[in-house]
Amino acid sequence: MEYIKKAVKTAESDIDKIRGIVQGILSDIKKNREKAVIELAKKFDNWEGEFILSLQKKQRLIDKVPEKIRQDIRFAYEQVSGFAKMQKESMQEFEKETIPGVRLGQKILPMEVAGCYIPGGRFAHACSAIMSVATAKAAGVKTVIACSPPRGDSIAPAVVYALEVAGADIIIEMGGVQAIATMAFGLFTGKPANILAGPGNAYVAEAKSILSSAGKCTIDVFAGPTESAIIADETADYMTVAVDLVSQAEHGYDSPVWLFTDSKELGEKVLEVIPKIIADMPNPDVPASSWRDYGEIILCKDREELCKVNDAYAAEHVQVMARDLDWWTENLNSYGSLFLGEGSTVPHGDKCSGTNHILPTKKAGHYSGGLNVFKFLKIYTYQEISKEANKLISGAASRLSRVEGMEGHARACDFRLRKYFPDQKWNFEVYEQTKY
Repeated sequence: MEYIKKAVKTAESDIDKIRGIVQGILSDIKKNREKAVIELAKKFDNWEGEFILSLQKKQRLIDKVPEKIRQDIRFAYEQVSGFAKMQKESMQEFEKETIPGVRLGQKILPMEVAGCYIPGGRFAHACSAIMSVATAKAAGVKTVIACSPPRGDSIAPAVVYALEVAGADIIIEMGGVQAIATMAFGLFTGKPANILAGPGNAYVAEAKSILSSAGKCTIDVFAGPTESAIIADETADYMTVAVDLVSQAEHGYDSPVWLFTDSKELGEKVLEVIPKIIADMPNPDVPASSWRDYGEIILCKDREELCKVNDAYAAEHVQVMARDLDWWTENLNSYGSLFLGEGSTVPHGDKCSGTNHILPTKKAGHYSGGLNVFKFLKIYTYQEISKEANKLISGAASRLSRVEGMEGHARACDFRLRKYFPDQKWNFEVYEQTKY
């Protein structure tokens, strides 16, 4: 492969600095709790009001949302929630007697409390509110706490309406690392989250990662700054490719966009037109920076090499504009979500087609897909083993325990063999436990 354009920066460029800042904030909150959060909210959001959105204020904000926008939000909710419910239906509880006297089962329970982060700042992410909250509710989560940064004197009205439609139980007007910590520690609510979900900037993503690593809660995915890749061959329309790359570059100054192609002509044409498309944007500064610092165009010799490059990058979003879409579906192995054909653009999934837009970044697609209903479910197993079945199960478990050098384990099994079958002669070691 060769680079037609190579990135100046990578996702790891500022990670040490970010981690240090986030660890400092989390330590402060862990020690000083609500007091620290109040000070941080004032510092970063210029916020001095109540954090939990009251019913009266919520209704005032909802009243500001035009009916046409409400209809579109409800449409997006129906698609996302419907897909999540289908996911849940695909997993079943079961119970089966695997051998005589051995009854095994699977039980599925939703988590008690989910904390959902909805980014704010430059954009009013109404669709992100649906992606996390509606999916948690489809899983059956009892209490969903949603945090979103205020824009001025409130969260954006469209975000509030989306949270209401999606079923958020508590809405907190708060953003940043302090919001993530508030949900994890149960500050202001008394309800610590079992799981933190939702996208965010690099600081939010790092806060989720640190709290998860500390065992405070689990997280959905490592969902940091957006990244998108397009795989395109010579049949692709260069303008469609370029427009779609720019559409994702507007997410943030640190949002990588990549083109993987086996057509040098296509790659060079895209390189030529992207600056013109960016210049035509109402706010070209962000996509220009993202493309300059993080954008890449990589030329590969054939589609097999394109697959290898794609899987090495494991991009959050992967679009395929090439022949034989079924072949790509079968052969691509690492990505957050896949968009097949020119008709499927990332904004469809970002907004309303039904699949979730909270997806793994920074190569986490190597081991995880995106947010789904299963992330909010606890899959428990149980077993019941009869006395008669102990002859087989305890016998095998006893012998295997001694293979591993775990004598206590072996004796727990031996005790049952002696108790249930007092007259049995064994052709392997069975310890006779002294009774006290």
